[in-house]
Amino acid sequence: MRRAVLIALFVVPFSVPAAAQGAGERMRALFAEEWEWRLREDPLLATQVGDARYNDRLPRVGVAEQERRAGENRAWLARLRTIPRDSLDAAERINYDLFEREKRIDVEESELHAHLIPITNREGFHTYFPELPDRVPLATTADYERYIARLGAFRQYAREHAELMRQGLRQGMVLPSVSVQGIESTLRPHVVDDPTKSLLWKPFAAFPAGVPEAERGRLAAAGREAIATSVVPGYREFMEFMLREYVPGARRTIGASALPNGRAYYAQRVRSYTTLDVTPAEVHRTGLAEVARIRAEMETVMRGTGFRGTFAEFLAFLRTDPRFRTTSADELLMRTALVLKRMDGELPKLFGRLPRMPYGIRTVPDFIAPRTTTAYYTQPSGDGTRAGFYWVNVYDLPNRPTYEIEALSLHEAVPGHHLQLAIQQELGDVPNFRRFGWVTAFVEGWALYAERLGKEVGFYTDPYSDFGRLTYEMWRACRLVVDTGIHDQGWTRQQGIDYMAANTGLSLLNITNEVDRYIAWPGQALAYKTGEMKIRELRAYAERELGPAFDRRRFHDVVLGSGSIPLTVLEANVRAFVRAERALTPPTPLSR
Repeated sequence: MRRAVLIALFVVPFSVPAAAQGAGERMRALFAEEWEWRLREDPLLATQVGDARYNDRLPRVGVAEQERRAGENRAWLARLRTIPRDSLDAAERINYDLFEREKRIDVEESELHAHLIPITNREGFHTYFPELPDRVPLATTADYERYIARLGAFRQYAREHAELMRQGLRQGMVLPSVSVQGIESTLRPHVVDDPTKSLLWKPFAAFPAGVPEAERGRLAAAGREAIATSVVPGYREFMEFMLREYVPGARRTIGASALPNGRAYYAQRVRSYTTLDVTPAEVHRTGLAEVARIRAEMETVMRGTGFRGTFAEFLAFLRTDPRFRTTSADELLMRTALVLKRMDGELPKLFGRLPRMPYGIRTVPDFIAPRTTTAYYTQPSGDGTRAGFYWVNVYDLPNRPTYEIEALSLHEAVPGHHLQLAIQQELGDVPNFRRFGWVTAFVEGWALYAERLGKEVGFYTDPYSDFGRLTYEMWRACRLVVDTGIHDQGWTRQQGIDYMAANTGLSLLNITNEVDRYIAWPGQALAYKTGEMKIRELRAYAERELGPAFDRRRFHDVVLGSGSIPLTVLEANVRAFVRAERALTPPTPLSR
């Protein structure tokens, strides 16, 4: 998505009897204890947030471990519920509710056996692990020894994932066949005959100054051994499992409703990802209305370009005209960097608070580029030693049109993901589970809202780029229709592709990859438009209530000031902000 050990924000002496503690003290003690548990359970998370104690380990993910963890999550939830919520102050009640929601979702997912599908067509341990050199500290001999230990643990890690997925095959919790066709292309590059050809060899090719010359040969030899005896056979065994067992056993249906208890499973996914008590049918109707609204705006912008053909002909023109293509990866990256450097200079017009942490640009690794999205973002490390990164997909340049660059870059970097998540990690007054948490409807809703902010500070002056912005908004509106269509209403894969092709200017490669993503990851795609619509609704409310006193910088600081939160909490925050602003605004004198 992240040295000194990061300690929990709140520490209460555990020798104090619970009965002698106030409700707030008990809750803070619970948060501190659970955070320590969470870091032990997920050493990769610990590394991400800047805690180095577990940098030599990988998570245990086998069936027994998942069952144990589910039981412990139930225990955390039960312990929270012994704390009288009414005895907490307003800020503490928010922490209580967010922790309760998080644990309740964990319990629901375990009861619905969601853990038996631990990968998607584009994401999972098998795609994240090769990026380990970019995600861990590698400055000292001790860092390298921990890194080598993780390489040595990979084979067991892969076997435990296969164990989960075998259990999924037995219970019918299995990915659709279309989601695993060609998966060997993401696995085979890591089955190398020479460890130095592995992506995980990179740290041994050039050691930092902090590793003494005398240690380098030993470390390189140990790294070579770990790659040869753990990483390579781990990938080989997992690939054989996928090709011999999982791919033949994958289901021929694509909708989540076809899974065991699939209707309940998808309904839970919808509630979880939107953070709202809505049904798939309600989301579908909302999507249809948004598609119609945005389509009218797109038609207007299209006419503004001087194009005189039909909407479908305009989309075909955008997908084929060479003026919208770059000729090299460097050109695409340079044009992206120029957009973001321009936006950097406009940020003070939009925000009172800006993060200290910078961001960089990298290209999506070759081994996943053909099957993954057009771009993504990874968070900074919690200890401040690694920036956030915007990953740009330079595979198949004809399918990376220039009219998408502004909207995409504002979404993934600033004022989108990087600005929001970096500010969140720098919050000093919230528990760690919130500083490093991720509520998809908020995170992705903010990033989609951030695309539109470009219009307020001089972006999208080119009508084709503005059409690109609208086609990105349309893309997220189509998700509401296509995701629910596939998983709740029986749509086929081709129906989803055709619907998006008819309504967006996305390339056909991106559309196909996107629909396959929705098939493999039910509900997640609903979060973007749901969150963005709520933020826009709340801004319109604040503008209406405050009139000339409305300050967008203060509004944005309030929206981002609590980190990643459910949309119901966001609404309460904004309404409180409006009440406070009204109290500070002197009444307008009556005219005489």
